[in-house]
Amino acid sequence: MRLLTILLLSVTVFASTLINTAHAENSEQASPIGGVDHVGLAVSNLEKSKNFFVDTLKFRVLGKDTSYPAYFLNNGSITVTLWQTTNGEHATPFNRKTNVGLHHLAFQVESEKKLNELHLLLKKAPEVKIEFAPENLGNGPTKHMMIREPSGNRLEFIARGKRK
Repeated sequence: MRLLTILLLSVTVFASTLINTAHAENSEQASPIGGVDHVGLAVSNLEKSKNFFVDTLKFRVLGKDTSYPAYFLNNGSITVTLWQTTNGEHATPFNRKTNVGLHHLAFQVESEKKLNELHLLLKKAPEVKIEFAPENLGNGPTKHMMIREPSGNRLEFIARGKRK
């Protein structure tokens, strides 16, 4: 539990639109942070989670550390590190009301059409739990969906619509 909490504490992800739309007026006000380098997720089943990211989400394996054990994955935009928990399938799942840590990781999806296609793909993916299908986020035009990958990490997929 403590290891999982520590690993989850190592990652904080902000909504990409806040990063993209935030603009400092001068260099004195600009954040020294250029973006997210990578995200590390503790997983209960390293192989199942790796297979989900590679086979379903089309990430590629950059490397593996058998001593840790961990996989390093990338999709061309973001690097995800998957770390095996020591207690595997008996790991304590994250609860946002009682644990400090990463609530979810949100991935950008190109369009509403691609989001719907991804939803159909995820419905068939082994050991993926769909929390909710694509739906409006607030008053729109953005749509999103939420899932749990095979180890239980919560992933959001979001298609930002254009305001009219």
